[in-house]
Amino acid sequence: MHRQVKYNNMSKETQYVARLPDENGHIAYPTEEHETWQALYSRQLGNLAKYACAEYQQGLIDLGLSPNRIPQLSDIDNVLLEMTGWKTAAVPALISFERFFQLLAHKEFPVATFIRSKDEFDYLREPDIFHEVFGHCPLLTNRSFSKFSHAYGKLGLAASKEDRVLLARLYWFTVEFGLIQKSDMSLQIYGGGILSSPGETLYAMGKEPEIRPFNLVDVLRTPYRIDIMQPVYYAINSLDYLDEIVEMDIMSAVNQAKKLGLFAPLYEPKSKVS
Repeated sequence: MHRQVKYNNMSKETQYVARLPDENGHIAYPTEEHETWQALYSRQLGNLAKYACAEYQQGLIDLGLSPNRIPQLSDIDNVLLEMTGWKTAAVPALISFERFFQLLAHKEFPVATFIRSKDEFDYLREPDIFHEVFGHCPLLTNRSFSKFSHAYGKLGLAASKEDRVLLARLYWFTVEFGLIQKSDMSLQIYGGGILSSPGETLYAMGKEPEIRPFNLVDVLRTPYRIDIMQPVYYAINSLDYLDEIVEMDIMSAVNQAKKLGLFAPLYEPKSKVS
């Protein structure tokens, strides 16, 4: 989902260990981890003004994230609760599908309380606090995005294990790797998997990937891999379109997608494919 490895019970155990808060809810990160946050933040900040959607940029301002220090989740919660009724939930690197959907259904966004090592600066299989907070939390200040996330959580919580596999594709091609395509065909990013990755930001805005207009059944039929740049992205025409998706009969689309089957993948096969 954020990164599928986080929510897949079959995933390999991560090397990272989430940091635990003290009795006051404060997490003490060492200096070198704050330095990693600073480096990641500064490296991506230059791309945001050019490529991130306006709602994300406003959310980043509203959250008041420090460019120099890993934020405390309580500070993020103060803003989100007031703006959209959401809060964060500190989690280890691996949680189950069930727990993931439970959290979203209760307007709690899972955040793994560790940050990547310098050895995995450019690509991380497990979603860390930079991916979760920098990539996703700014848009949780937006009504349409937060409404979609809440509805998705409730839908996934009620779904079967088989149907959750298809719903994961909806999350992947929206919350994680979603794009906005304006009437002049210009592109903006709202997917947190792109926003937290300088490499994928430049790739997604380049000429190599295929950009398809959002179609719910098509999205549910599109396979993906978590360990490559995405060969295809789905674009909505504005962030408000997420409201329209919420009103769609998503589970009927799931059933239709199951009958039609998957599209042929646009990448080389690998053993671990979603």
